[in-house]
Amino acid sequence: MTALHLRCRQEARGQAVARPLHELPSEATVPSELVEKARTLDAFYIPPRYSNSHPERPPFEHYGPLQSTEALAYAREAVGFVRAQMA
Repeated sequence: MTALHLRCRQEARGQAVARPLHELPSEATVPSELVEKARTLDAFYIPPRYSNSHPERPPFEHYGPLQSTEALAYAREAVGFVRAQMA
């Protein structure tokens, strides 16, 4: 994502996916569905990293194959979009 922002002469910081997609210039037409999928990826970023993000049980018990498959598909779609824009 950062590379695409740099190509558009913009600066992008942080680990979020949705906001940088949304902030791309209008010539990089970002499908709204992709931004929504990116929000899902953003939601998966912090909680699994921190042991106290889910007080009732450890983070690894909140995520399984279904969430992993969904996140990988969304990430591949985001990377595919960026690659197509960079080509």
